Amino acid sequence: MQFKPAALTVRRGERVTWVNKDLFPHTATGARGMFDSASIPAGSSWSYVATDSGTVVYACTFHPTMKATLTVR
Repeated sequence: MQFKPAALTVRRGERVTWVNKDLFPHTATGARGMFDSASIPAGSSWSYVATDSGTVVYACTFHPTMKATLTVR
């Protein structure tokens, strides 16, 4: 019930992959509409190519206490 790592820094153009290792679905949904994985089923993954520089907080829409930060340089 948490994103690991809780803070990640990548370069523009890099691919970030979220892997759901829990028993139930999650999302990776960025603030301000930066990205939205929709539901990631248990045992599945979703990828996003970081195109815009900046820092965005993201959360799971199903479990709003799950939050993390993605910084793109």
